Amino acid sequence: MKSLFGKLADGTEVHSWALENGGTRLKVLSWGGVVRSLEIPDRAGRYANVCLGFDTIEDYVAGSPYFGALIGRYGNRIAEGRFTLDGESHQVDVNDGANSLHGGAQGFDKRVWDVEPFTEGTDVGLYLYRTSADGEMGYPGTLRTKVTYTLTRQGDWRIDYEATTDRATVVNLTSHVYWNLAGESSGTVHDHELEIAASRYTPVDSGLIPTGEMADVAGTPFDFRRPKTVGEDLRAAHQQLLYSKGIDHNYVLDKGITGEPEHVATLKDPSSGRTMKIATTEPGLQFYSGNFLDGTLVGSGGTVYRQGDALCLETQHYPDSPNHPSFPSTVLRPGQIYRTTTVHSFGA
Repeated sequence: MKSLFGKLADGTEVHSWALENGGTRLKVLSWGGVVRSLEIPDRAGRYANVCLGFDTIEDYVAGSPYFGALIGRYGNRIAEGRFTLDGESHQVDVNDGANSLHGGAQGFDKRVWDVEPFTEGTDVGLYLYRTSADGEMGYPGTLRTKVTYTLTRQGDWRIDYEATTDRATVVNLTSHVYWNLAGESSGTVHDHELEIAASRYTPVDSGLIPTGEMADVAGTPFDFRRPKTVGEDLRAAHQQLLYSKGIDHNYVLDKGITGEPEHVATLKDPSSGRTMKIATTEPGLQFYSGNFLDGTLVGSGGTVYRQGDALCLETQHYPDSPNHPSFPSTVLRPGQIYRTTTVHSFGA
């Protein structure tokens, strides 16, 4: 179902699409490909929206911290917004202190996408299309992007990313949903249990830029190889936690890059019984513990969002990869097709 969600200042209409399949209910905006809500049942069959978001397009435009958005051209940070590709230096938009974050001030999250619904067998979904012009936010090449949101008959939410370019560029697409499996507006996620299949992570400097090291998680607050609560070590005296006011770090997934999605993380809310399992083809997972939610935003449930009221699990290539040759490459060249897939599976 398609409905008018609102209009931008220039009169552009923003629509909301509602999908349901396999017990999962999904609402998506044409603005930023935003997941406005995702509803799943608890162990008693009671539905709740498990994503943070807003009720109006004005709120999203005014100050959304990427709630539910499609992120591009480059998810996460690039140091000083600079990189060199094939001997040519590029300066992209700087919007996070001295660095570029999530594609710049007008990244994919702040653009209106073309949306087309589909039904394929027992699956339903949306195709989202956008062409990013050569030089947009400083990135080289005209990038033609197609993102597919699918709800399967099992209730899984699958994201397939595709892109092509007419000039060598860098690409790192992801989704920035803020999850709270107890339900939006239910309070902290510190009692959620999290497991991540990663023995290493990428430490950062004070600007949250990777140092280039891939450090062992063993013996640190970053060890989620076995399930533990999100809040268990969040206040530990560790320099990396001080830099990011919690966890906002890329995990080096043990499986590496794979041709098909493989399981990498499980999130569980003990109170409701809701679970979410994530499988991906990507080599990295950014775990963000909601550190910068500061009580200045009122969400769709009518409550104020505070630190730790949700978390993000963003499948990706590593931050600042264009400046770290040892990291998996994010370069896309003409004639190649960028393809990644992430699947979210829900239960109770």
